[in-house]
Amino acid sequence: MLYRPFEKRLNVELNKHDLHRAQWTIIYYLENFGSSTLVELSNYQGVEKPTITRTINQLEELGYVEQVPGKDRREKRMQLTESGRQLYQAVRMTVDQYEEEILQGISEEDQLTAITVMDEIRKNIKL
Repeated sequence: MLYRPFEKRLNVELNKHDLHRAQWTIIYYLENFGSSTLVELSNYQGVEKPTITRTINQLEELGYVEQVPGKDRREKRMQLTESGRQLYQAVRMTVDQYEEEILQGISEEDQLTAITVMDEIRKNIKL
């Protein structure tokens, strides 16, 4: 009951930057964790590698990500371009504002409790 409305509104906010959630998640990951393989990105998002490949190809065409040499020639490593880093900063401000709006009236203590509970639920699902 929470996920769909959250995702729908998040996509409205991201659309201001001509992005959707899957693209933003990759940009977020690359900015915060550095260059990554497609397998690392698919594990992070919990989707199959072909899904990540399609999204990465879109982001490459837009000039936000680029391939960098990895340890293994078969490994496709991606990183943000300068344009991608600038986009991250702009989108981050939009997402931060959205998060502030949806958390309005919820104490920091309750937010931390919710994060802890959701993390435990996620762990139980992965069992």
